[in-house]
Amino acid sequence: MTATERTANTGTTAYDVIVLAGGAAKRLGGADKPGLSVGGRSLLDRVLGACRDAGRTVVVGGRRPTARPVVWTRESPPGGGPLAALDAGTRALGSDSSTVVVLSADLPFLGAATVRRLLGALASGGREAVLLTDGEGRDQPLVAAYRTEPLRREIALLATEHGGLAGLPLRLLPPELDLARIAAESSASFDCDTWEDLSAARARIREHGHVLDEWITAVKDELGIELDVDTTLLLDLARDAAHGVARPAAPLTTFLVGYAAAAGKGPEGVADAARKAAALARRWAEEAEGAGPGTSGPDADPPAGSGRGPDRTDAG
Repeated sequence: MTATERTANTGTTAYDVIVLAGGAAKRLGGADKPGLSVGGRSLLDRVLGACRDAGRTVVVGGRRPTARPVVWTRESPPGGGPLAALDAGTRALGSDSSTVVVLSADLPFLGAATVRRLLGALASGGREAVLLTDGEGRDQPLVAAYRTEPLRREIALLATEHGGLAGLPLRLLPPELDLARIAAESSASFDCDTWEDLSAARARIREHGHVLDEWITAVKDELGIELDVDTTLLLDLARDAAHGVARPAAPLTTFLVGYAAAAGKGPEGVADAARKAAALARRWAEEAEGAGPGTSGPDADPPAGSGRGPDRTDAG
């Protein structure tokens, strides 16, 4: 699927993405931070999942397995810092890129909604960049959307002014751009810089209000599924099948619904199959309870002369 087709299907502004996945991770003892897992997925894959509808995805850092294909590049010199990495990323995009989302690879709770907010604000505001600000109002230039040409321009000017980009702090970039800011919602700007941060992220996804969404997202990424479905509808179906038929019917029924809707029917196909299966489960339960006209449950007294129960008449 091309970037244009993705844009038409999602209604999102066409964009590319650069993910910075390098750095020494000194507070993590030099661990491979992007490869550390939260909820069974690497931090890098979690970030990539938030921008799956991007046209081109460039990751700046050492190669490692990812859930979907990306373009790899490295900053020069290796370990030269975020500005050098950002320069390498823009070079890898090609000359026809007009909008780019820039992200760090350690954002476990970044979601597609935040990416859409950044892109929407950039498209509607006429600015050169839109940055996310964290809960304390600090700029997050690695959770941001940029117009690609102004970004390239300012990186080049900084390189000329300082004789290179290696070792320059990223905070030099925002003041040079005409930018807007939007406040982070929830934990979108939370990053994992320490082992304590990683433990907090792993604990949060298991909280009651998050665990189902986290699990479903993880399974979809693992299976390569991009389908959004009504989870409440499926949970109601599982309940109806378990109560109206038998407990093992719940997982088997939801599997069959998914199988029936798999032939490119989208969320509507899942919903239609789920409604049909739920109606069947209710009819099944009504028969068992003797609820419908002309029906009798398994524990109801049999009709006279039916040949079973206390009304049975012997022939001989």
